[in-house]
Order: sequence, then structure tokens, then C-alpha cells
Amino acid sequence: MKRWTPRVTVATVVERAGRYLLVEEDHGGPFTLLNQPAGHLEPGETLLEAAEREVREESAWRVGITDYLGLYVHEAQAGLTFHSHSFVGMALAHLGNELDPNILAIHWLTFDEIEDLDRAGRLRSPLVLRRVRDARLGRVFPMDVIHER
Repeated sequence: MKRWTPRVTVATVVERAGRYLLVEEDHGGPFTLLNQPAGHLEPGETLLEAAEREVREESAWRVGITDYLGLYVHEAQAGLTFHSHSFVGMALAHLGNELDPNILAIHWLTFDEIEDLDRAGRLRSPLVLRRVRDARLGRVFPMDVIHER
């Protein structure tokens, strides 16, 4: 019997002056994909620590996490299940560090531009647009709904 092991990930919606931070990723396909700064929870990390780390590593921005967007479950084509804990963050400072090797560029895009990318099939998953929509609608929870350590 195959063991079901969902992947625990984090993602952060960062808005600044009406534009949203997305990272352009190389996945070896015919074109690049865009995503929020996101990645896997590492051993010993809290969800908040993972979210802050992923934004820093993938975008070279330091953020202040302000709200919890919620848990988003995504069934990928490869048969993998992702439990994505999503956050809202505020851009605090550009750090200038090198980006993760698979990140080609960062972009600050309007909501309309993100919708265009979704229609063109250029978003990493349907969760990218859904997270931005939920953040725009204020569908957030206080950080104290998460109980860790």
C-alpha cells in the first residue's frame, strides 16, 4: 500500500503600491512560470519562519508577515498533494542577496497583469491567482490562529 504524504508548503502575497510580488521560475519547460515566493517547510522551522525565508531567498525582499490567508490544498498533475499555508506580507526592505538558482527574475505586477498570465497558462498553479484574490478581498485571519512551538 502506497503511503500518502502531502507536501507542506508556504506562500506569501506581498502587495506594494497596487502591485504584487511574483517570482519567475525556470522549470525546464517551454516557458517560465510565475508564482508567489513559496517553498517547502524545512525541519525545525515554523510556518512563519519558512514564509519569511522563502520570500528572502526567492525575491531578496525582507517582509513583515501581517496575516494568515489560510490553508490551500492543491492536487498537482503528478499525483502530489500540496498543503500550502499562505500569508500576506508587507515589503520592508530589498536585501540585495542572490536569488535561488531556479528564480530568473522578480516582478511587481498589477492584478490585471496576473489575470492575463493566468489566462495564458503562465502561473505555477491556480493557487497563485486565488491567493491574490483572497488577499484583495480581505479574506485573512489573525496570525494567532496558528499554534506552533
